Amino acid sequence: MDRTVSFDVAVDVLADACARGARTILIGGRSGSGKTTLARAVAERTGHRVVHLDDFYPGWGGLAEGSRMVARDVLAPVNPGFTRWDWENNRSGGWVPLDPSEVLIVEGVGTLTPENLRAARRRGRSVTARVELRATERRERALARDPGFVAWWDHWANQEERHAADPANVLSAVDLVVTGG
Repeated sequence: MDRTVSFDVAVDVLADACARGARTILIGGRSGSGKTTLARAVAERTGHRVVHLDDFYPGWGGLAEGSRMVARDVLAPVNPGFTRWDWENNRSGGWVPLDPSEVLIVEGVGTLTPENLRAARRRGRSVTARVELRATERRERALARDPGFVAWWDHWANQEERHAADPANVLSAVDLVVTGG
């Protein structure tokens, strides 16, 4: 069911999906691929809220837990939200409540799992997108954005590999594959 599109077409398709009643947009991909850029572009077009997994991964070893938090917390039918991660002090921060009636654009590594898609569908119509970019470009982008990431790149990339290798963790098909993020 994958449909491969350019970045600009993806913005149009996802914004149109929101206009047609999509309640949740799930955007996944590896670090530096362009997930955040895509989510922000769709949000600018639609006015909908973006939830970044970067805001609540529990530290540099927290990809798997952050992924689970999407269905359990962010997309919960009652009292949705998440506990912000205080990256500077390496500890949990405060609770960020979400309005269960608002349309959400959720982006991050670990977003595209069957459990997260089920939770999104419970909220109503959902659309999934995976952003892809060559590894060298992804690394260059990610480290330019956050120079502190350089010390953690290999550690995080290993988590991405483990996550992607487990068929229970990732969707076998998405609505859109976005190239050139």
